[in-house]
Amino acid sequence: MHVHILGICGTFMGGVAVIAKELGYQVSGSDANVYPPMSTMLRDKGIEIIEGYDPSQLSPAPDLIIVGNAMKRGNPCVEYMLNEGLPFVSGPEWLEHYVLNTRKVIGVAGTHGKTTTSGMCAWILEHAGYKPGFLIGGVPGNFDTSARVGDSEYFVIESDEYDCAFFDKRSKFVHYRPFVQILNNLEYDHADIFEDVKAIQKQFHHLVRIIPGRGEVIVPADSRTLDEVIDMGCWSHLAHTGAPGAGIYAELLKDDGSSFAVFEKDGARIGEVHWEGIGLHNVRNALMAIEAARFIGIDPRKSLEALSAFRMPKRRMEFKGEKNGVALYDDFAHHPTAIRTTLDGLRKKIGTAVRILAVFEPRSNTMKMGVNHEELSGSFAAADRIFMYAAPSLSWDTDSLEVPGRFEVCHDFDEMVAAIAKEAHPGDVILVMSNGGFNGIQEKLLARL
Repeated sequence: MHVHILGICGTFMGGVAVIAKELGYQVSGSDANVYPPMSTMLRDKGIEIIEGYDPSQLSPAPDLIIVGNAMKRGNPCVEYMLNEGLPFVSGPEWLEHYVLNTRKVIGVAGTHGKTTTSGMCAWILEHAGYKPGFLIGGVPGNFDTSARVGDSEYFVIESDEYDCAFFDKRSKFVHYRPFVQILNNLEYDHADIFEDVKAIQKQFHHLVRIIPGRGEVIVPADSRTLDEVIDMGCWSHLAHTGAPGAGIYAELLKDDGSSFAVFEKDGARIGEVHWEGIGLHNVRNALMAIEAARFIGIDPRKSLEALSAFRMPKRRMEFKGEKNGVALYDDFAHHPTAIRTTLDGLRKKIGTAVRILAVFEPRSNTMKMGVNHEELSGSFAAADRIFMYAAPSLSWDTDSLEVPGRFEVCHDFDEMVAAIAKEAHPGDVILVMSNGGFNGIQEKLLARL
């Protein structure tokens, strides 16, 4: 069976392509932006990639077209597909019917931490001797691929609340049929498709509604927005994490979160984790993964052992290099809360004597629209200098954020790179934060330094 994927180079659709190839399908696909690392990974697996959307790629017609959610009406392939009556499906629906309907799915949903927590869950299962399938929206540190079919009944998936396709505006995760569902956190995001946080809560509750009674829903003990979701109705086993008396919880052994002890809700000590992760947010992610693994029968002590060998996904506080005494890290943070927690973890790791130069690109649709921008200045509290790139695509007045001597809004990319390189001194740490390529700024800064 030949499947052709429109928008194949996205992390999710690329994962779908890998899984389809492993299942024995003939797989091809196209994208407007074909570039490494996804293009390299796909071609290494024997998947044909076409640049652009010329309709000739659909002749002769594939057996099925899997349509990515970046595809819109007016796209030449989409219009040809509809006019010719070719069979098509969204990526999440294809997964539902061809992969997940025979598996016990462990889903990870939340505004923040989905990729990291999914990676933790997959690695804990792997370490415990299970051979789980997984689809993770990033490059996990403990595996050489972002997706695989696996060789067990379990499948770990990043449960994204973004919509499926131009013809299916439901959140992706309603197609995943989870057996265990982590609800990590819930804040307002994706302002391009959700009017407010209540609209996101509604989608989250659609997810809760399809979890079986013998399955489990895991929520943090201190989230009002998720408590409101659960109050709409929950028919599964409900577990909480993060607070004594409510569920498993942690106590930091080091302020930066690189070492912590884990306890049962009654205070009984389970053990300790010493790992490369930093930040309280990652400790909380770990508690979620431990609880999910426990529910399917993995001893929490085995999970702590796995987490001590856990490697963070790419672009999650990833060390990119050091030049002339200046260290450079890269992170995916793009929401004010994620920026705040990421910087807080870094500050606690390196101490107060080291300067942090934060470099930020508001690239998500939400940030381009200016939603939450009033929270931005405060989210950088742990940084000494902030450089924010204001691309022409932004639709709000970024100059209102400028604080002379500390927060600098830059409208010219090359001038910003030069200014950062001039500002950096031996002993400083540069932290780049963006959910996109950011014009390759990491390599350009290292070269200038």
